Amino acid sequence: MAVSGFEGFEKRLELRFFNDDTNKNPMGLRLIDFESLDQVLTQVQCTVVSAVANHSFDAYVLSESSLFVYPTKIIIKTCGTTQLLKSIRPFIHLARTLNLTLRACRYSRGSFIFPKAQPFPHTSFEDEVAIVEDSLPKSLRHRKASVMTPSNNPSRAWHVFTASADVEPDEPLVVVEVCMTELDRVNALSFFRRRGDEKINSDSAGREMTRLSGIDAINQNAFVCDFAFDPCGYSMNGVDGDRYSTIHVTPEDGFSYASFECGLSLYDDGRGDIAEVLSRAIDVFRPDCVSVATTYGGEDYDHEVTKRVERVLAKKLGLKCRSRLMDEFPGSGTVVFQSFTPRRR
Repeated sequence: MAVSGFEGFEKRLELRFFNDDTNKNPMGLRLIDFESLDQVLTQVQCTVVSAVANHSFDAYVLSESSLFVYPTKIIIKTCGTTQLLKSIRPFIHLARTLNLTLRACRYSRGSFIFPKAQPFPHTSFEDEVAIVEDSLPKSLRHRKASVMTPSNNPSRAWHVFTASADVEPDEPLVVVEVCMTELDRVNALSFFRRRGDEKINSDSAGREMTRLSGIDAINQNAFVCDFAFDPCGYSMNGVDGDRYSTIHVTPEDGFSYASFECGLSLYDDGRGDIAEVLSRAIDVFRPDCVSVATTYGGEDYDHEVTKRVERVLAKKLGLKCRSRLMDEFPGSGTVVFQSFTPRRR
């Protein structure tokens, strides 16, 4: 393990808002102008490098991960030493200018590979929670912080803080977040710029990485907005109707990392699809360590989905589930956190 390097593990923030009059403002948060978004991202210490939009939402690839803007929801995840929590107050303010009020907040992250390199308040989860709580209105009275620590690998915990104005969850999608470390070295080579392609722009190089790695096969219905960093690294956002997906890759040996996230519906997509989608995404990287955090918002927790994920990853990828934890969050649903390593371990 390298003493220091680029921090792949992202910090993720989701803000959901009330829109009492969708007839007057059906676009909601999507009316925030780019200059205002850019000012918020400057405080976070990242920039937009690519973007795409459809009838449902706007998707931005950032210099450090991704931003998604829906009419009543913002999702932003940033890696490295970015200061994500500085975006909370500005986003709430921008929403208020559009007559939207905050309904719920969720902050989550894994355990950093290089925790000592993080700036305050990301030096500890307790400090992060304190900053988030101080940034939120008192109307979000249902609050909970939890650290889900797997017994097989305590250094790879999942940290979650939620706050909601309602006791019942309002988010219809199931959100799946996958964190992968110790990527297969051969597979990781797909995410390095090749010699001689200095004249190829980052968008074209990103498309080539998408094709060579097999990322384009994870969801063939999605429009992929991809970007290749120099000399290595990769990010993409997938747009499929009102569903998003995103992948970020830090391929350097010694601190290699990849993440995959998507929003799904058990009702529309079927129970089996979550396991199959995860299998295709993880197979791109063939990692030695995998964690899967599944958040059931408006849909009830389905134990069969959890078991099917474990069966499919075991059968297709030889990954054994070493730990399974579950916790409930008022107004934000149920989180299931699973840890996997190859059977040979």
